[in-house]
Amino acid sequence: MGLVLAIAAVLWGIGAVMKAPVRSRLGLVGVLWLAVVGLHLVFPAGHPLRAATGGEARVWLVLGGLAALIFVYRQGLARLRRRADPVPEATPTPFRPAELSRYARHILLREIGGPGQRRLKDAKVLVVGAGGLGSPILLYLAGSGVGLIGVIDDDVVDTSNLQRQVIHTDARIGMAKVHSAEIAMRALNPFIEVRPYKRRLTADIAADLFADYDLILDGSDNFDTRYLINSAAVSSGKPLISGAITQWEGQVSLFDPARGGPCYACVFPNRPAPGMVASCAEAGVAAPLPGVIGAVMAMEAVKHLTGAGEGLRGRLMIHDALYSETRMIRTQRRDGCPVCGATP
Repeated sequence: MGLVLAIAAVLWGIGAVMKAPVRSRLGLVGVLWLAVVGLHLVFPAGHPLRAATGGEARVWLVLGGLAALIFVYRQGLARLRRRADPVPEATPTPFRPAELSRYARHILLREIGGPGQRRLKDAKVLVVGAGGLGSPILLYLAGSGVGLIGVIDDDVVDTSNLQRQVIHTDARIGMAKVHSAEIAMRALNPFIEVRPYKRRLTADIAADLFADYDLILDGSDNFDTRYLINSAAVSSGKPLISGAITQWEGQVSLFDPARGGPCYACVFPNRPAPGMVASCAEAGVAAPLPGVIGAVMAMEAVKHLTGAGEGLRGRLMIHDALYSETRMIRTQRRDGCPVCGATP
């Protein structure tokens, strides 16, 4: 009997060294038990093998029965414990598997990563204008995974827009620009929410509208709207990324007086005299220029929302597409600004 127990111990030890599962090791011991019991049943009494393994089968049958009872008892006890202990709920993840695949290139960036992508998903961004600048802004914000994007514009898609307003299509001529943009954005990224506002931004709605968003992007095409957006952004404490284009030149800056930067009126205190700055409809505009400036604005929005890099607060970027030159101008708050209330 001692020989069999020694063989069982050796089998168990070999299994442990080879890191075999406990069930596999129990299986080996069980095979050994069956072999011993079979030996006692096959060979006659007094046979040397029977004598070497305990003499009779009853001893092994009793041991096998005890082992089976212990196994059943332990399994039943484990099942009762599982029923008594509450199953821990899985920690909810903010991203579905399809989103993780979609945003993988962002998550790989050290400056954005998972936390930055989560901030984008939780962000609420309002874009004023769904035209030349608004087109690339809206597409890249949607592609970047900004969770809620609002867009306000009272215009409809016209044939003359399609030379540069790449968010729209020929099939959607006559459709409201905000609804055309919504179609393109949802087609690009079904995991975002889009709020279209088909109306002109006015002073009586600007404050309430801006209160719902974390960041404002100005893609408008006239000075009255730009000054209105700046005033509403300052009063609501919202950062403003503003861009402008004409012919071959564009400019971008982040206006954020709540965090020490100037506002739009600090840098441009006076409207240009009538006729001094021609509109795109009057002077023309190179087709890719809104894409260049709008993409920069979208990039600044992603950086601002994730905290990556250095933004354009206190700097004005001017891009001359005709001569492929880009330069930076330092800006600062203007003493006595009537909009942001800067003081000496």
